[in-house]
Amino acid sequence: MKIVIVGGVAGGATAAARIRRLDEQAEITVFERSGYISYANCGLPYYIGGVIAEPEALTLQTPESFFSRFRINMKVHHEVTAIHPEEKMVSVKNLSTGETFDESYDKFLLSPGAKPVKPRLSGADLDAVFTLRTVEDTFRIKEYIRKEQPKSAVLAGGGFISLELAENLRELGMEVTIVQRPRQLMKPFDPDMAAFIHGTMRQHGIRLVLGHTVEGFQEKNGGIDILLKDEPPLHADMVVMAIGVTPDTHLAKEAGLDLGIKGSIVVNERMETSAPDIYAAGDAVQVKHYVSGQDTLISLAGPANRQGRIAADNICGGDSRYPGSQGSCVIKVFDMTAAATGLNETNAKAAGIAADKVILSPMSHAGYYPGGQLMTMKVVYEKETYRLLGAQIVGYEGVDKRIDVLATAIHAKLTAIQLKELDLAYAPPYSSAKDPVNMAGFMIDNIEKGILRQWFLEDLERLPADGSVTLLDVRTPEEYSLGHINGFQNIPVDELRQRLGEIEKEKPVYIICQSGLRSYLAARILTGEGYDTYNFSGGFRFYDAVTHEMSLVEAAAPCGMDL
Repeated sequence: MKIVIVGGVAGGATAAARIRRLDEQAEITVFERSGYISYANCGLPYYIGGVIAEPEALTLQTPESFFSRFRINMKVHHEVTAIHPEEKMVSVKNLSTGETFDESYDKFLLSPGAKPVKPRLSGADLDAVFTLRTVEDTFRIKEYIRKEQPKSAVLAGGGFISLELAENLRELGMEVTIVQRPRQLMKPFDPDMAAFIHGTMRQHGIRLVLGHTVEGFQEKNGGIDILLKDEPPLHADMVVMAIGVTPDTHLAKEAGLDLGIKGSIVVNERMETSAPDIYAAGDAVQVKHYVSGQDTLISLAGPANRQGRIAADNICGGDSRYPGSQGSCVIKVFDMTAAATGLNETNAKAAGIAADKVILSPMSHAGYYPGGQLMTMKVVYEKETYRLLGAQIVGYEGVDKRIDVLATAIHAKLTAIQLKELDLAYAPPYSSAKDPVNMAGFMIDNIEKGILRQWFLEDLERLPADGSVTLLDVRTPEEYSLGHINGFQNIPVDELRQRLGEIEKEKPVYIICQSGLRSYLAARILTGEGYDTYNFSGGFRFYDAVTHEMSLVEAAAPCGMDL
């Protein structure tokens, strides 16, 4: 059997190695138009910043090592220019020599990945304007920094690559600005959770220019002017366009394969395209979202590798199925970690799902053991059914551990209430006897039983100001004096039973504390005395962080812009 693969990075390299393990006799050829195979895309910003010191560390395999181990022909600097499904043939160009030739196949896999979004902006081809997707891109940026010693950079876009590169450039001592049209970084996160990412970026000296549209670039005063719509230009020594990626699928389109969102390749669960014996995997394919069931694009290394393996199984006569992508992700933001899985609240509601949530601020491990750090968790579930939809966590120690537990729970189709039943490892340096994931389950169980009723940040402006409700802050007087929401009276929770006479029983009581725990205790006290109570989800710490950041974004956004 003769197999031809386009693309030698995540999906393509994985598929090639899997095919060899399943079929020692197969003839396998991989065409890769760049000069590198099986390289670590996610490590590129860290090489620019010097965290990864040696360029060889970026390439997990070379064409020579791949052939030595797997007897697979890795043809770098070779571009497939056309697919001929009826003839089971591809046209290939050797980019080093200019030679063109045809190559036949029995089975064919498309894994071309995605390419950086490059809007048709004036000046995008200037020497100091870069994109970052390949090893060659990385070397160009690294060399430019070495030779020109730039003091400032503007990054257009607010996704994974932009944030990772911003951190690494900042660590090199550069002034870094991120500019983009949406008003938040990192779209896998809801705006309230993204506020914590914003805050950390600002604390480390990253300037955020959100809600602004880049319209072009001009050379000026030895640097680059970044032209903004309806605003004065920014100026920097270099620019990296990290607006996002789009499926690289011109070959599939020209071959007549069925296409989906943004021209992505439509595949079934077996990673088969609409043409016989042609498979596709990786960032170029349209997938089903595991939670919503809707068609989507998810450009992440984990799904690409799994899809390559599944395609390989089926090429070799198996029957492997891809269940869909969940979008589990994690990112280092200086000393903070942010992670997400499944659907966020915004996307759940956009998908027509009646979503609810809990927000909590647990410690990373037992409070009595030194070194514990707060994390903020948001767990999203479906009302009525309590189906677990997604989660987001920002914090420091232990964030990745908890998001992986929640990702597993979603994949296993556990309900949000069943989180309380998970038997998770505990020792004081690592967790609490009630792990943060268990705590989310306990809270949701209380909601289902009617023990806990919540109110949220978005409810604040809707609370009547006519005195028909009681607004109660149960923190200490010292905490209250350092900051509080106007209109909230302060009665510490430990004094509440003695001061019930100050609270009118006929009025609903909306309660807040620092993290949500003391206000929950206050709610139980008052409920036991016949009051109608609601607990603020997330606490004043959450309120303060989110409203502060949103005020900065709102103040910086141009008036009247359609975002």
